[in-house]
Amino acid sequence: MEGRCPLCDRELGEAINKHHLVPKQKGGRETEWMHTICHNKIHSIFSNSELDNYYNTPDRLLEHDEIRKFVAWVRKKPIDFYTSTREHESKRSRRR
Repeated sequence: MEGRCPLCDRELGEAINKHHLVPKQKGGRETEWMHTICHNKIHSIFSNSELDNYYNTPDRLLEHDEIRKFVAWVRKKPIDFYTSTREHESKRSRRR
């Protein structure tokens, strides 16, 4: 696919997903294509409520320290690089 990932700004390849900027569960319809690893990282850190209430643009996502660290790391990887993403500790603790 042509274009760039709105999170990491690398060219899009084959391993991509549509990300709802506002989660479907919260009535969101607008989507952006992004790398699967970038999409999974977003959902490993933020709840749907957090995505709905604040982190609903790439610029706002990039305000978060963990996302900025991830982007700095993943920008050095090939466009179709993928590894599993663990749920972030802060998200796990909110569910308890």
